[in-house]
Amino acid sequence: MKVIHWFRRDLRLEDNAALSAATHHGAEVVPVFIFDKAILEKLEDEDDSRVSFIHGTLANIQHRLRGLGSDIRVYHGSVSECWEQIVREWQPRAVFTNEDYEPYARERDSEVREHLSHSEIEFHQFKDHVVFHKDEVVKDNGQPYTVYTPYRKKWMSLFTKDLIEEKPVDLGQMAKLKARELISLEELGFRRSEIQVPPADTSESLLKNYAKTRDLPAVQGTTHISTHLRFGTVSTRACYRKAWDTSETWVGELIWRSFFSQLLYHFPHVVENEFKPKYKHIPWRNEEEEFQKWTDGKTGIPIVDAGMRELAQTGFMHNRVRMICASFLTKNLLIDWRWGEAWFARKLTDYDLASNNGNWQWAAGCGADAAPYFRVFNPETQCEKFDPEWKYVKRWVPEYGTWEYPRPMVDLKATRKRCIDTFKAALDQAP
Repeated sequence: MKVIHWFRRDLRLEDNAALSAATHHGAEVVPVFIFDKAILEKLEDEDDSRVSFIHGTLANIQHRLRGLGSDIRVYHGSVSECWEQIVREWQPRAVFTNEDYEPYARERDSEVREHLSHSEIEFHQFKDHVVFHKDEVVKDNGQPYTVYTPYRKKWMSLFTKDLIEEKPVDLGQMAKLKARELISLEELGFRRSEIQVPPADTSESLLKNYAKTRDLPAVQGTTHISTHLRFGTVSTRACYRKAWDTSETWVGELIWRSFFSQLLYHFPHVVENEFKPKYKHIPWRNEEEEFQKWTDGKTGIPIVDAGMRELAQTGFMHNRVRMICASFLTKNLLIDWRWGEAWFARKLTDYDLASNNGNWQWAAGCGADAAPYFRVFNPETQCEKFDPEWKYVKRWVPEYGTWEYPRPMVDLKATRKRCIDTFKAALDQAP
């Protein structure tokens, strides 16, 4: 008899909670991955960088497993059809996988669990991409936190180092499998992206300076680990182990990810709607021509354009600049945060629903623990503070300072006032 390990957002062979449990179950482990048509069909770009990254990561896993006389089985189709095929092919005793808190994933897993139960196949899920389960860090009355600072305080009070100990994987338990070629990107309906995901940098030197450099987009002052955390090519526990005695600031950033993750679990309505209901009444302008200038990086606001071009060319945008670009779109242009969130979801290689949604609602003022509506980032002062020598701007907007560069599309002072007046009037009249 065999058991299955179902890879999802945990694409690694080390320090993997579900894979560890599977390899210590006592049966041979068949590793599988499913390219879910329901997800792939929603992607608009044939060269989607995330599909390329996943495909390349699976090829790396396959190479390592083949060195052990094993392999990985990759399926493509609807999840239900793929599981019917997997069950027929392997007749597993049990399935092991790591939890995912996104609404679609929860619904999918519930259906898979029910389907497997009809064949008396056990379905085991494990905590892996967070240190605490979705309901382990809650208020004394059992309600979830909606403000980060008390959440972090409670998180820290509950934390013990055994929670981030490595989950050992016994690769000797991987099933002996004949080599089988991976499905190609072309067969999936995609082509190879030119965007390359940089390796994560969690060196001691970077982490020791992280608090000083993380807000400076012109320097290599961040870990570039977000894509690796999103797809699990690194372990969240390993990150905490690295950060704990080196960078309190980075620990705080990792806890932010957990905060947004548990918010999404407890308040799934935020996927489509404002966390704060009264913000539904904001009369967004939603000028398509202005949105196009923003996506193209041709707003005439240098640091905004630099960020949008960095995103288009690399699938990444520096976090400080993400906040500036989001504030400009939602506050200065009065364009619905959902438009911006969807664009980031399309272009970010590190796209994570919980973090992307949480941060966009934060910027728009409508989310949990959000910036107040009257807080409008000034791109000019932000640039002066965080890119004082204009190195970041000049890297991505080489025509800045020439006649080719457009004039600012809006007056920052006037649109700030328009935003505050619009938000105040709408919120005052909201029921």
